[in-house]
Amino acid sequence: MIAVIAGMGALPVELVARLRTRPLVCGLEGSLPDMLDPEITFRIEQFGSFLARLKAADVTKICLAGAVSRPNIDPSMIDAETLPLVPVIQAAIGSGDDGALRAIMQIIVQAGFEIVAAHEIAPDLLMPAGIVTQIQPGEIDKADAARGAVIVDAMSAVDIGQACAVRSGQAIAVETIFGTDHMLSQLTRRPDGQGGILFKAPKSGQDRRADLPTIGSKTVQAVADAGLSGIVLTAGGVIVLSREQVIAECDRLGLFLWLIDA
Repeated sequence: MIAVIAGMGALPVELVARLRTRPLVCGLEGSLPDMLDPEITFRIEQFGSFLARLKAADVTKICLAGAVSRPNIDPSMIDAETLPLVPVIQAAIGSGDDGALRAIMQIIVQAGFEIVAAHEIAPDLLMPAGIVTQIQPGEIDKADAARGAVIVDAMSAVDIGQACAVRSGQAIAVETIFGTDHMLSQLTRRPDGQGGILFKAPKSGQDRRADLPTIGSKTVQAVADAGLSGIVLTAGGVIVLSREQVIAECDRLGLFLWLIDA
C-alpha cells in the first residue's frame, strides 16, 4: 500500500487522481493539502509514531508531494517514538530545503519504507525536450536560457532555490524560500519590450524523489504579468501540472514554453 504525504498546491491532487486506487492520504499540520481530505494528519513532534501507524496499516511506499512549511517544534508534544529522531529533525529544520528533505527521507527509509517519486507514479508529469508553443524563443532568449542554467547551478551550491529570471544576460531575480510566484511578483515590465525569461531546473545533485520544481497555469499568468517573454525548463526535471492547459495559456498570452536538455 502507498501513502502520500500531501502538502499544499495542486500536485497532490493531480497525483491522487492518477492512481487507480486511492492511496492513504496524510497531511502535516500547518501544511495540509488544499483540495484533499487527509485520512491521517500528524504533527512533526509525533513523526515517529506516525510512521509506526503507517507500518501498522501495511503501508510499504511513501510519496512526498506538495509544498510544506517548516514547522515549529513544541518540545512538550514530542512523544516517545519521536524522541530518538529529534536531533535529525531539528537539524533538518535548520538546514536548506534540500538538506531538510534528505534528512526526512533518511528517517523514512530507515523506518523500512520505500520512497516513491511523484513522477514515478505519474511519468506524464514530466515533459521531453522541445518547444511546445506557437511562439518560439529568439536568439536573446536562447542566450538568457544558457545564463539561467549557470545561475541555477550556482544557486544549488547554497541551496536557495530552483528558479531565476534573466533579462539580456542579467539575473533580475532569483527564487528564495518564498517561491517562484513571489519572485515573479517583484518584477516589472520593461518599456522597451525586452521581457526576459523564467528559468527553472532541479538543483545540481538534488535527490529527485521529492521537491522537483513545478509549474502550472498560475505560473504562466505570473510570467505574463511580470512582462517576461517565456518559460525555459529542464526537460525531464520539472513537473508541469495540467500540461495542456499550461500550453494553451502560453499560446493565449503570447509566451513560449521551451524544455531544454540538461
